[in-house]
Amino acid sequence: MTTNGGTRAPLYIAGTGTSLPGDPVDNEQLDKAFGISAEWTDLFVGTRTRHFGWDLGTGEVLHTLADLCTEAADRAAASAGTDLQDLDFLVLATTTPDRLLPTTANEVADRLGLDHLPTYQIQAGCSGAVQALDLARALIASGHRTGLVVGGDVTARFLDPHRTPADLPAQELINYVLFGDGAGAAVVSAEPEGEGIGLRALLHRFTGRGRQPGQIIDWDGPVRRTPGRTMLSEDYKAIEDNVPGLASEICWELLDTAGWTPDDLDFLLPPQLSARMTQRIVETIAVPAAREISCVVDTGNTGNALPLLQLDRLVRQMSSGERALAVVVESSKWIRAGLALEKHAEAEANR
Repeated sequence: MTTNGGTRAPLYIAGTGTSLPGDPVDNEQLDKAFGISAEWTDLFVGTRTRHFGWDLGTGEVLHTLADLCTEAADRAAASAGTDLQDLDFLVLATTTPDRLLPTTANEVADRLGLDHLPTYQIQAGCSGAVQALDLARALIASGHRTGLVVGGDVTARFLDPHRTPADLPAQELINYVLFGDGAGAAVVSAEPEGEGIGLRALLHRFTGRGRQPGQIIDWDGPVRRTPGRTMLSEDYKAIEDNVPGLASEICWELLDTAGWTPDDLDFLLPPQLSARMTQRIVETIAVPAAREISCVVDTGNTGNALPLLQLDRLVRQMSSGERALAVVVESSKWIRAGLALEKHAEAEANR
């Protein structure tokens, strides 16, 4: 298997799981809470619902990132038929850890009853799930047999239920309708066990030299807190201008690396910033034979969880020999990422 210019040992997705907190919050509820027009959200964003780990009225945190990641990991292990004690490592990717220390990765390992295994936490945007799989691939190549990859994000620290649209500039306001909370997980293995979806190519490449960030998520402590400092902002115009073209380039690079043609493709998992943006991206990539696997219209942008939420939907539909591309663009400082996946015939025969 050749990816990013090197040959690696095979990596397989054995099982997946997800966690979305509470009941879905629709655009009418956001309109009532923040005065953000439901009609505007429908028209320009296209996302219908999202989930929050905090109370929309009071801001009280009801579900932490560790809560969501633990639940998703439990479900992934059950899906794969893997005993948690058989895991050799855990890798967790997030933009929004519960604390700086101890890491959310170690909190999740503790809750799962894991001990005496390597744990890693990757600080990343929505490309984090791919970065975590890249690290998992290296760990499998080094001799480990089974591991757990988790990705998730929560918004409680960055969305203030007491603000009103009149208080917010456009680059902050958009976040109240774009984002939701959630986590996804995958058990990975050296052999085609469980779902037996093989990783045929992986792309993870920083491509932001000299470019302005498309997204900024700040972090500030109590001592040097700067009044009025923006904690979360999106340059939506830059994202709108750049992401569709980057997604198309990623798609073609993955096809070339895997040795596939567009006609070989059965599924496409496109980037998931918003429903409207996803529609534009799919039109730009132009692989009409591939079935789209998207979730953003129902979940909102859940950051590091998104590729794993899509993967969870993919495994329910994928048959022996079918192929899929997952395309990810991180706009914070511009990372191109993606996966080429194929359902292994032996795994399906053993199910």
